[in-house]
Amino acid sequence: MSAEVEFAPSGFSAAEPPPRPAGNFAAAALRFGSLIAFAAILIIFSLTAPYFLSIGNIGNVLGQSAISGVLAIGLTIVLIAGGSNVVTGGIDLSLAANMGLSAAVYASLTQLGYGDATAIAAAILTGALIGTVNAIAVVYAGIVPLLATLAVMNVVAGLELVLTGNTVLPASTAFLSALSASDPFGIPVLAYVLLGFTAITTAMVQYTPLGLRLYAVGEFPDAARAAGLPLRRLLAGAFVASGVSGGVAGILSVSYLSGSTTGAGEMLLPVVVTALLGSVFSRRLVPTVTGTLLSALLVGFLVNGFQLLNISSTLVSGVQGVLILIVVSATTLLRRQEA
Repeated sequence: MSAEVEFAPSGFSAAEPPPRPAGNFAAAALRFGSLIAFAAILIIFSLTAPYFLSIGNIGNVLGQSAISGVLAIGLTIVLIAGGSNVVTGGIDLSLAANMGLSAAVYASLTQLGYGDATAIAAAILTGALIGTVNAIAVVYAGIVPLLATLAVMNVVAGLELVLTGNTVLPASTAFLSALSASDPFGIPVLAYVLLGFTAITTAMVQYTPLGLRLYAVGEFPDAARAAGLPLRRLLAGAFVASGVSGGVAGILSVSYLSGSTTGAGEMLLPVVVTALLGSVFSRRLVPTVTGTLLSALLVGFLVNGFQLLNISSTLVSGVQGVLILIVVSATTLLRRQEA
């Protein structure tokens, strides 16, 4: 069963009227409008940019979207468990810095002569520890997630600068070379990593009792508490899972960039855009892992099309900001209308 099921809040009565048709129409317009916009982007760029829809370029977009996609999936888990309100609910602003520190740990260990297995374990453990700090700050200390993860982001970014000395740490191993390679069709291995990571996370979050509990906790915490669900433990687990995704993204980053580089914080906006935009690809306008993948591809194709047409990349950030404004505003208005 998919996690996109209707959860009944406490006090729900069968006699309550269904959502207004206007709300249903607006939700359908938002959802199908996003699919139409996705198709329009593909059509426009395929007509104006050479080789845009070639297998090689599609694989290239998937590969380039792997790092931000993995991070956005981690953020999606927090959005699901924490609720749609990014101020008081689910948000993790430390993910990009998490990736940077995890990548620095991986590169540092390889330079010290440790093998890939040790470096991989250390990078993932680093991400998990950062997620644990977020969980403690939010769930047990009661700090607003926006402020807690913002503070952790700054601490983690500082640790990365201390570890790397604000310099590039090159890394080259057989495992990293395999990750950065392409198959005979020119499709990067990172593309398969993104699809595999999405498939595994989708199976766990959207088709298991655990995933259903995460949705219940995020959407209807009072009803979930009345049903005896461990809200604090589930939310803490979501932050830890998000941290692990940061560690995985750090490994992918080292492979993609052939080392650890500074400036990981610049990925924060694309990651937030991707996670928030993913809800418009959901039937009920809620965050889903598959929706986040589609969102990552939408942003990836948009950036790729701009590059092929030699359009200034500075416009991409503006477009991403507009997308956030539209999606957050539209979904907020729709939920108020349904309330």
